[in-house]
Amino acid sequence: MKGSTFIILFFFLFGGNSVHAQKSAETIQWLSFEQLNDSLWVKPKKVFVNFYADWCLYCKEMDRTTFQDSAVIKTLNENYYPVKMNVESKETIFFGNQIFSNKRIKKVNSVHEIALLLAGRKNKPFSLPAFVLFDENFQAQSRYFQFLDEVSLLKILQKE
Repeated sequence: MKGSTFIILFFFLFGGNSVHAQKSAETIQWLSFEQLNDSLWVKPKKVFVNFYADWCLYCKEMDRTTFQDSAVIKTLNENYYPVKMNVESKETIFFGNQIFSNKRIKKVNSVHEIALLLAGRKNKPFSLPAFVLFDENFQAQSRYFQFLDEVSLLKILQKE
């Protein structure tokens, strides 16, 4: 009986690690803008930028559903540099030989300068979730300002 208890304990202690490793490999490999800057120099590739905020319920729902879908994960990781940024970030970002900051940091629901530049819309308030797709030369191809389920996002990613 002690032998079977040991085997079961061994499985839970060491067998669980391989399950965890498989699960962690099944996630989107999000980059920061600084990491993107370096990656684009090494190997040009399409870019998918996901702007979010902690208070955005649709953003959280997409994290829980859309961005957990294995086909979405595979497509983003293989065909794009996926970037994720909190629009209320206080960090100064150096990207493309320019410095970007959150100049409205003292205001409620402030939006970082780089988010306004890439996902802002003329004469409309900034809204989330916001996604911007770029080609290999970092030229904006399309922008979306809505919740996207797995099927909708995959259609967009495969079309671009």
